[in-house]
Amino acid sequence: MVIVMKPNTPADELEKLEKKLRSLGFDIDFSQGANYTILGLIGDTTLINVQQLQAHTYVDRVLRVQHPFKRVSRHFHPEDTVIDINGCKVGNGNIIMIAGPCAVESKEQLLTIANHVKRSGADLLRGGAYKPRTSPYSFQGLEEEGLKILLEAKRSTGMPIVTECISDDTVDLVADYADVIQIGARNMQNFALLKKVGQTDKVILLKRGMSATIEEFLMAAEYILAAGNHKVILCERGIRTYETYTRNTLDISSIVAIKELSHLPIICDPSHAAGKWEMVEPLAKAAIAAGADGLMIEVHHQPELALSDGAQSLKPEKYTHLVQAVKQIHSIKSYV
Repeated sequence: MVIVMKPNTPADELEKLEKKLRSLGFDIDFSQGANYTILGLIGDTTLINVQQLQAHTYVDRVLRVQHPFKRVSRHFHPEDTVIDINGCKVGNGNIIMIAGPCAVESKEQLLTIANHVKRSGADLLRGGAYKPRTSPYSFQGLEEEGLKILLEAKRSTGMPIVTECISDDTVDLVADYADVIQIGARNMQNFALLKKVGQTDKVILLKRGMSATIEEFLMAAEYILAAGNHKVILCERGIRTYETYTRNTLDISSIVAIKELSHLPIICDPSHAAGKWEMVEPLAKAAIAAGADGLMIEVHHQPELALSDGAQSLKPEKYTHLVQAVKQIHSIKSYV
């Protein structure tokens, strides 16, 4: 349930209402706009007398939220959430460019790529230190050594780092190094992990599960917000369908739907959606045109030698071209 207060409601009246609602067993999520305050009630609201609430002098209107997700809902928080990552802002018209290799393979490899993508206009550096792989025989990542290399690249380039955490027992370790903790598609419904990262103060990049509905995706984000962390960026990375020509099917419509349903920013990962480097730029352009708040692109200077996902990685010069193209689309979209 959402209670919209009238403009300029006195602070003491707001406090009285909040105290009364909490005494009834509700958690309350506040959203403060320029001319309004919204109280989002978390709990069983079926027994609340809506007419009595609406009779309150300073209550403008009362709305029941039909979606099972509450805190991520735009009803609870009408204005777009803007997340600041060391000065890089995500959401509400800002776009962020995240780029780097699928996996950290060596210090030389990461620093080479990091410097390339920095010059091309990337804001954040991505790289996997822990790699959840379909095959147990595939490269699993350098683990903490990979985190140390990422930190060295951050110090060298000034770019904040994004890296994946794959288990709740490594959250604290990853948080010591990362600016943004990524929860991958395979872990979208790892609820113990979601609760754990929800207890950190790090920005969380949550990827959509490969078979997840939009509602399931937003419910996963709800776990993180419910644990106390509201700094969540969603990431559409394609879903599994009957089509086998591409690695996954990029669901552009999810970007539009989530913008309608939620206040959280959403970016797109066309690399994992396509699985083919030549399709990455067209899909990236489509995502920005549809309203995505940014892109996460896999880049490798020697993709033919990459230990992970070389087929979908752009060479640095192609990434440079992509950045220029999507920024043009974004500027035109902003003007329109």
